[in-house]
Amino acid sequence: MPDVCVRIAPSPTGDPHVGTAYIALFNYCFTKRNDGRFILRIEDTDRARSRPEYEGGILEALRWLGLKWDEGPDVGGPHGPYRQSERTELYRQYANVLLENGGAYRCFCTPERLEEMRAQQRRNKMPPKYDGLCKKLTPKEVEDKIAQGVPFVIRLKVPSEGVSVVKDRLRGEVTYNYSQIDDQILLKSDGFPTYHLANVVDDHLMEITHVIRGEEWIPSTPKHLLLYEYFGWSPPEYIHMPLLLNPDGSKMSKRKNPTSIFYYQKAGFLPEALLNFLGLMSYSRPGGEEKFSLDEMVGDFDLDRVSMGGTVFDLKKLSWLNGRYIREDHTPESLHRRMKEWLLNDDYFARMMPFMQSRMDTLGDFMPLCWFLFAREVDYSPDDLTPKKREKGEVLELLQTVLWVFDEDEGWEAGGIERMLHRVAEYWGWPIRDVTGVLFVAITGKPVAPPLYDSMALLGKDMCRVRILGAMSKLGGLSKNKTDALQSRWKKKAEPSEGQEV
Repeated sequence: MPDVCVRIAPSPTGDPHVGTAYIALFNYCFTKRNDGRFILRIEDTDRARSRPEYEGGILEALRWLGLKWDEGPDVGGPHGPYRQSERTELYRQYANVLLENGGAYRCFCTPERLEEMRAQQRRNKMPPKYDGLCKKLTPKEVEDKIAQGVPFVIRLKVPSEGVSVVKDRLRGEVTYNYSQIDDQILLKSDGFPTYHLANVVDDHLMEITHVIRGEEWIPSTPKHLLLYEYFGWSPPEYIHMPLLLNPDGSKMSKRKNPTSIFYYQKAGFLPEALLNFLGLMSYSRPGGEEKFSLDEMVGDFDLDRVSMGGTVFDLKKLSWLNGRYIREDHTPESLHRRMKEWLLNDDYFARMMPFMQSRMDTLGDFMPLCWFLFAREVDYSPDDLTPKKREKGEVLELLQTVLWVFDEDEGWEAGGIERMLHRVAEYWGWPIRDVTGVLFVAITGKPVAPPLYDSMALLGKDMCRVRILGAMSKLGGLSKNKTDALQSRWKKKAEPSEGQEV
């Protein structure tokens, strides 16, 4: 067997997700057990959403957890560059190879034509799939359109008949009919690749032997196997890990659970406990131990021990495990050091002082004023969240739109937070004092507290999001139907163009 080489390939389009850490952990353990190489690759071809600060957050979060990579954008290596945005010329070259060998074709369909096609498919209750119009163009017709400067994308040519057999280490063989697989866009009209082309080209050139990723990518694997076939390359071995789940069995999402690694850091969880917990999600050690170090997991790691069930992300179980680390692995002195590394340090206190000082008469007033900046949760009555002459349902909808405006992200500092909340107030026609009144309680646990925008900036977006979700839960929550209807209205205020993606 060739030397083992694995990769983790996150997209820098948001805060670092615990799912990224979960997949990184299993890649790390497998390659270290087999004396292989571990590559960190940044998949930043989504130009609209990718940001350098998100990439920095991914690196910082994985380092905090203690997962180290052998090659990557920060450490270099023989297979660089490790950002896909720096490899675009490679993808164009390989897209042209596919055009030449018949594995792909140019599609000149306009966004308007594609939308009309989608609408027809929806009316006929058909799955969304490109209808192959441009696959029928003659070489002369293609040349004429190119000469006229008509924009085009490059699509994968999927056979109309037959089946694709995906061999997965954990699931055996999974079969897909080619007739159900879309002619995926490989290269967009702006010359940037989609995930599928870039993923296969990079995995081959970086000599990846095993692809360990989430099971949501299984339906994409037939497209990847076709690309390997068209290029004449041998595919890697595929291992699709079970997804992390919310307690209700749904896929873990920030709507129901804290998903950012930085939330767990800020909430006071130890990195070794979080890694241990992620290992427990779908793995059992030979001795059945629930508490184990990263080195211990590497020492007897075996992919065949991965379980296909039991991946519920239970915060109570994580808190219990974290408590064991605090009590069993630390002296009072070492715990004190960890507390200082966490938030009890000069830097954090210095950031608080400018907006605490004006509210203090004695030094003893400091901790009662700022306790909520250290707490994992705050408590209050549901009635405290509802301003006079407002209904709980109105507050729930308001809080949901606050979460959505956070996702649009104008910068997480006091001024940016103020602008975001003013946008929410304007959308609902509420006085800003009513909006901030609700947020004071949700964020600090009290109707009166230190300046809201400064406090939220210091707490961080992840902690604020979790506290708002907690406030919504106290008010009874929004049903899926109400949430979907509200989101539809919210999106209409700024609907982005869908381009040529199908």
